[in-house]
Amino acid sequence: MIATGMLVVIVVLVFARLAYGLILPFMREGLKLDYQQAGNLGTATALGYLCLIMISGIFAARWGGRITIMIGVLLTTIGFCGLSVSSHYVLLVVWMVLLGFGTAFSYTPTISLLVSWFPQRRAGVIGAANSGAGIGMLIAGSLVPYLNELFGGIGWRVTWAVFAAAGALTALAVFFLLPNPQAAGAATASRKLEGNGTLYRNRRVIRIGLLYAIIGSTYVVQAIFMYSYALNAGLSAIVAGRLAAMSGVLSIFSGPACGWLADRFGRRRVILALVLADLIATVLPVFWPVLPGFALHYLIIGLAMSGLFSVVLAAATEAVAPRDAPVAVSYVTLFYAFAQLVCPAIAGLLIENAGGFQLLFAGNAALIGIALFLGLQLKLEAKPHQMATQQPMSS
Repeated sequence: MIATGMLVVIVVLVFARLAYGLILPFMREGLKLDYQQAGNLGTATALGYLCLIMISGIFAARWGGRITIMIGVLLTTIGFCGLSVSSHYVLLVVWMVLLGFGTAFSYTPTISLLVSWFPQRRAGVIGAANSGAGIGMLIAGSLVPYLNELFGGIGWRVTWAVFAAAGALTALAVFFLLPNPQAAGAATASRKLEGNGTLYRNRRVIRIGLLYAIIGSTYVVQAIFMYSYALNAGLSAIVAGRLAAMSGVLSIFSGPACGWLADRFGRRRVILALVLADLIATVLPVFWPVLPGFALHYLIIGLAMSGLFSVVLAAATEAVAPRDAPVAVSYVTLFYAFAQLVCPAIAGLLIENAGGFQLLFAGNAALIGIALFLGLQLKLEAKPHQMATQQPMSS
């Protein structure tokens, strides 16, 4: 089940979201896009994600995680197919929105389903699944430059087609290998949750959502534009791709390791340490835009970010009653989706019309500083399972 969850993460999080930053330089050249248009395409995916993220949580709570994830992976696969053959900008926007739909219906239901199976090791399990992001970045960081060198001007189209094939295989794996937990009353619990809005007013959940919004949206911005920044600063496509691949390798171990630390020592300490690491990594290329600066950036991001996402999502699931975990994960991700909706487009505008890449990532660093402050305000218990049982709806 965890291995299948990793496959879902690779397809819907890495191939559908993060790999766009690696494909972008070649796609821009082939389609003659400017940075603002490129940022708008990233925003289109975020819009699709935002539209369905809450619906996916309620759908999963009512009808089961497996069918929800299946729908999401298939939508993502259709989006990949469209991107591999389309050239018109409006059609590209449609397919990018579809990627967002697919991610919304796949990622958070996968996390919630795995937590339902392994509630006593939720951070470790989420970390293991999220290690798929590292594997995916390793694959994408190596595959994208290679395919573009091999196929030339159509290399980016071949890349999207390869992603589509991976999506189809993942849909089959979900159908056969990712069962729903044997728990009754999910539909009743979902209807009860819809009938009262206590979860949506839970201050702990709201703080976690704001923190997730900042770290998630700033990470997406660096995933889309850091590779282009490295190329602009003089690094070759192969070297920059290898740095991204190195970051992916480290992410494979970051999720499980940070999840284990959080299960053992508590969420708050681990969240604070990882947010601080994210801040340092973001600042480095701003003041040191050379190979060592970019190398350290990708090194720290690889060590920290997969684990940070895992621990934050684990904190969200333990802040509510277990039956409400799918909706809690979707709710905190809704904050992230709102931030994602505007950040890529703003980033493209800053690069195109203002201070370029350095101003963009300086702004990212300032936002991460706010996330660090939010982390200091979190009140997370060392024994999360007792908290979820005793205070499922506390504010």
